[in-house]
Amino acid sequence: MNNKRGKPADNCPRSDRDRPQPLSSSPDGASFFSEPFLDQFLQYLTLERRLAGNTILAYQADLASFLDFLRPKRLTSLAQIEAKHLRAYLDHCHGQGISNRSNARRISSLRAFFKFLLAEKTIDTDPSAILDLPKPGRPLPKVLTIPEVNRLLAPPANDNSLALRNNAMLHLLYATGMRVSELVNLPLAGVNLMGGYVRVFGKGSKERLIPFGEAAREYLKVYTQEARPRILKKKGSDFLFVTGHGKPMTRLRFWQIVQQIARLNGITKKISPHVLRHSFATHLLEHGADLRSVQMMLGHADIATTQIYTHVDSNRLKSSHQKFHPRG
Repeated sequence: MNNKRGKPADNCPRSDRDRPQPLSSSPDGASFFSEPFLDQFLQYLTLERRLAGNTILAYQADLASFLDFLRPKRLTSLAQIEAKHLRAYLDHCHGQGISNRSNARRISSLRAFFKFLLAEKTIDTDPSAILDLPKPGRPLPKVLTIPEVNRLLAPPANDNSLALRNNAMLHLLYATGMRVSELVNLPLAGVNLMGGYVRVFGKGSKERLIPFGEAAREYLKVYTQEARPRILKKKGSDFLFVTGHGKPMTRLRFWQIVQQIARLNGITKKISPHVLRHSFATHLLEHGADLRSVQMMLGHADIATTQIYTHVDSNRLKSSHQKFHPRG
């Protein structure tokens, strides 16, 4: 492998759970392809492209799915993979009821893999180059109404330390639109109560500052001054939101907490932490925020990703037309 690939940035450590695991062996331990480029590709994504751990795991899952499909073909070299294998794989996925959106993502992962192989001169031609990917479409994001948000963020009936922590997390999530992974791993030093902002390192370790309002500030103050010390019981932790072990909460656990609080507050809509992120962006735009500012707060690299939140209902469109059109 080319020596210029590979030195990680000193300021971008990764935990073991984020590291890709080897793909070049089948589950029974037998070697599938003799070349080491499967594992090297994942290292390239980690060290050179500096993709987020969850993104790399998605690439890994897509490659594993493709290799499982190819195993009966008994290929012995990556160079033997042809466009017909990719087409057959896509047809197989479609036959399994997998959506066009998921199929498009899988083939995009494979395209990145074959592009890497081509650059490394492991293959002479890219078998994925001639594929027509299915158009995944983009469903409108699910959002909460403002009354639903108010119910979700209502002060907890039980004011024990964990309830205060959970309520502060919900307030900060809706106030900033952070990704749930950013929220649960937010360092204590990342929140500035006096200034009213959080410092977040998102995808690709890109830094952004996100402001939050007075309501979130008050709940954070109560949590940091009263609840957090009681949870830690004199243990130390660098994380803002902690468990009794001094470690950050998992994303799955927070997802469970959000669902529990929603049910307790009479919200029947299917809800997840990401729905609060969607709601944050949608409500900002509905109340007049400009798209570029919302893009920066969400940490979107492309403003086209943010534009999905500009959906509005027909009543609002009609109201705007009547208000602003000269012959409305």
